[in-house]
Amino acid sequence: MSTAEETTGGEPQAWDEVTPDAARRLLVAAVEAFAERGYHATTTRDIAGRAGMSPAALYIHYKTKEELLHRISRIGHQKALDILRTAAAREGTATERLADAVSSFVRWHAGGRTTARVVQYELDSLGPDARAEILALRRQVDGEVRGIIEDGVASGEFDVPDVHGTTLAVLSLCIDVARWFNVEGPRTPDEVGTLYADLVLRMVGAGR
Repeated sequence: MSTAEETTGGEPQAWDEVTPDAARRLLVAAVEAFAERGYHATTTRDIAGRAGMSPAALYIHYKTKEELLHRISRIGHQKALDILRTAAAREGTATERLADAVSSFVRWHAGGRTTARVVQYELDSLGPDARAEILALRRQVDGEVRGIIEDGVASGEFDVPDVHGTTLAVLSLCIDVARWFNVEGPRTPDEVGTLYADLVLRMVGAGR
């Protein structure tokens, strides 16, 4: 399955926000190359070749290889943040909202595993300014999950002595799905999402 065909909870990861078409093709090629070879081992020639373009054509749309990674990271983190914000803002108990947040977040990491690997594991390849922007988005991601857990503690639904540490554990569990998920494996993204939601609810003591 190519990056362009990957799904996020069953929806195509089409990178529609990236225009024109040549810029989108280059970005998709960069995602595939970074996931396969790593950022530092990938050259602009590699990216252009995957996109069926000349190396010179890449610089029309992206000044540097880092600019490509930065845009991939920013779009990916914003999508992840949107998923969690939607779950956090829904009506329902903290238990319901946390289950929704985890299952949706996991489906995104499984269905779009190639993109997610680049988004989550190439942060240190960014320069200081770009890295600072992505870290700010990560803090917002952290805040959405932490807020749901805090709500659950306040309502008595969750038994969590360390909210900060538990938030980190929940996010780490979800993000790691991008590292190991295999489309040929025994579970679908939806099934993994359901499994992880149950595991996280057990982690926070929901229903005790």
